[in-house]
Amino acid sequence: MADVIIVANRFSDEIYQLCIQENIGLEKMVFMVRGSLTTANNQIENLKEILGERNYTDYQIQYGIKENTFVDTDAEKYRKLNTRKNFEIQKAFMWPIIYEKYAKNGTMGNYFLQDLWAARKVIQSGVQEHYDIGSSVDGFIAHLLAAGIQVNVIDIRPFSAQADNLRIIVDDATELRQFEDDSISSMSALCSLEHFGLGRYGDPIDPEACFKCFDNIQKKMKKEGKLYLSVPIGKERVEFNAHRIFYAKTIVDCFKGLKLEEFSCAAEGRIETNIDIHKYDMDLHNGEYRYGLFYFTK
Repeated sequence: MADVIIVANRFSDEIYQLCIQENIGLEKMVFMVRGSLTTANNQIENLKEILGERNYTDYQIQYGIKENTFVDTDAEKYRKLNTRKNFEIQKAFMWPIIYEKYAKNGTMGNYFLQDLWAARKVIQSGVQEHYDIGSSVDGFIAHLLAAGIQVNVIDIRPFSAQADNLRIIVDDATELRQFEDDSISSMSALCSLEHFGLGRYGDPIDPEACFKCFDNIQKKMKKEGKLYLSVPIGKERVEFNAHRIFYAKTIVDCFKGLKLEEFSCAAEGRIETNIDIHKYDMDLHNGEYRYGLFYFTK
């Protein structure tokens, strides 16, 4: 079996550059994690045997290699066992997928957690009608629709899909012109307002856009109305044109017309409930943005 140097960490480009500088040959190098400089090394004999099937599959996924995968041997085994003519493997209908065999069975990331947090609160509140600004339709909105709640989604972009109890209201959420003051009793905006005014979604450039929306939300809400809000939190900054990161205190200060009932945080596969408002003020990035979850009443 050939001697091979396997680089299995995420510093592949740095190690690649070091090899070039020190005149270290790359003929026997295998970079498991693809960098901008690294390429697949298909010259090494028995590479699949050296890495083992699971690691070799990961290697193939990284570099887009579709030949000689476990699908070939699985297909041969299937052919030997299959007795149904209509379900014989035909080359024209092959659809090989290799990235799911060793993948985790789904994830419970920040979007999953924030959608669940807000949906539970809305459903438990007992409201029959709810308004939302730009949240995930296939997550949070779907939860509410499944509970039989009438959901009115406010978005600057038209939305053609239809579902029972779903109404799309095309409106500029920075102004909410179609709504009377003191008219909404239940509203949400989950990871949407931090994008306003940055042009990412074709909206006009306006550094004050999200703050205008904050003001108008408070005006449109009824007395004793409930607001469920999430935004990325940490050391305050704009990461143009993706989004803004807010101090949690900034959000509370911007919603002085409302009472903060709960401040929690979604990150790293869990929700921290009722945490200190300043806990993550110096957080720059931990590989995953923290989403501040704010529950206000008027």
